[in-house]
Amino acid sequence: MTQEEIAKKLRDCIRNAKRDEAKGIKHNGLIIGTPNNEEAKNYIKKAKRELELCEFYKEKEFDYKIPEEWFYTLYYCALAILSKFGVESRSQRYTALFLRYIKEKNLIDYENNYIDRITVYSKKGDESEVDKREEARYSSSIEIESVKKRYEEITILCKNAIFQAEEIIFSNEDFKIPEELLSENFYNNL
Repeated sequence: MTQEEIAKKLRDCIRNAKRDEAKGIKHNGLIIGTPNNEEAKNYIKKAKRELELCEFYKEKEFDYKIPEEWFYTLYYCALAILSKFGVESRSQRYTALFLRYIKEKNLIDYENNYIDRITVYSKKGDESEVDKREEARYSSSIEIESVKKRYEEITILCKNAIFQAEEIIFSNEDFKIPEELLSENFYNNL
């Protein structure tokens, strides 16, 4: 997907969410608000708590719960970054898309790998932590060998994602949503 296509999808999402909210309907996309550093910090705290749960579940041999906590660790890091930009999300798909867009615009330094892992794929064969979470959660298995094999690797990955998200949210930099996502003129020219 090109930057222009991503921008159009994000712009449509923002416009539709704004319209829904104006009608008194809960949106299921992205709403633009005011940057909220306190909320961003709280999301980071929540991400760290998710990792604590991983250790607890590992000790108790609740392997099927661990992929969910890995996913939410990464997702809360994403929501922390969005909060820094003043974006509220009620969509995993658009959270990842917004991150990818601002990453490609060089507005944040955040690894693509973390974004890829929270991306919701609709094409068969494409897989992320979303799929691994659902597979572990909804299968009949309690102990899952693949979770045990990946435990150290994914835990380190989650710690690194938290570190990079903290670098962004504790930065004194003033993060702004790209104008083309907000401009009606830009949208009309697509």
